[in-house]
Amino acid sequence: MAVPFDQRPDLVWFDGKLVATADCKISVLTHGLHYASAVFEGERAYGGEVFKGTEHSERLKRSAQLMDFEIPYSVGEIDAAKRLVLEKNNQKDAYVRPIAWRGSEQLGVSAQNNKIHLAIATWEWPSYFDPAQRLKGIRLDLADYRRPDPKTAPALAKAAGLYAICTISKHRAERRGFADAMMLDWQGRVAECTGANIFFIKDGQIHTPIADCFLSGITRATAVALAKRRNIEVIERRIMPEELASFSECFITGTAAEVTAVSQIADWSFTPGGITQQLMSDYTAEVQPNGKAAAA
Repeated sequence: MAVPFDQRPDLVWFDGKLVATADCKISVLTHGLHYASAVFEGERAYGGEVFKGTEHSERLKRSAQLMDFEIPYSVGEIDAAKRLVLEKNNQKDAYVRPIAWRGSEQLGVSAQNNKIHLAIATWEWPSYFDPAQRLKGIRLDLADYRRPDPKTAPALAKAAGLYAICTISKHRAERRGFADAMMLDWQGRVAECTGANIFFIKDGQIHTPIADCFLSGITRATAVALAKRRNIEVIERRIMPEELASFSECFITGTAAEVTAVSQIADWSFTPGGITQQLMSDYTAEVQPNGKAAAA
């Protein structure tokens, strides 16, 4: 049986100090718990180095600003804290989870004077999906909930509250035998998965939804750059569900998912092919410290 996360033997960087995981305590009356005033990042370390760690730290700061608070640490300090906790936990290939939240000084919708906290946890974590299944292609359900209109929520923040519908959708998908679920946006167009961006391939071109009501992931940007190095055209556009039958390949990207092939979305089927396999290989090479980038 897996050790519960609050009982792990690792250290957590908590408001500037290294603290044993079991000793990391916050009040049940914390604003971040009651009103979801929390932002976070999901990052991976390969060989002890966080892949694009500074970009993640910058996004964490931006997310907090979109949630109307300021993290009291600079990007450089956050980067250094991530390196420190990885070193002290003696972890080389690990997941890195920074999270910032409003504290418990006030508990109400308004909490402008609450202290802002920052914690960074790390843990060894293998591939999000089974490696063999990643090559074969995972199966996706179609989520009931949709990504909200960006006029109704801070959609471009990696904010805790925005993931509530993702958890519900992924649970439903798993109960139905799927690995994850694809979500539409508020207008019924293809958006993303519950925690990953999505791409489709047709006639040697890659198509992906415009990221204006969901995060344009750092892994997404990496995959786009890798495709362009291979002179593969990437088209960002609106994609309707009825178009899915016209695509030959599909894959998803994310810090946890990395690059993972998709074989099915609801009743639509895909065959993982050369472009998907090439990008999976190129991404693996890209994230390795001091490794060679994909060939131009």
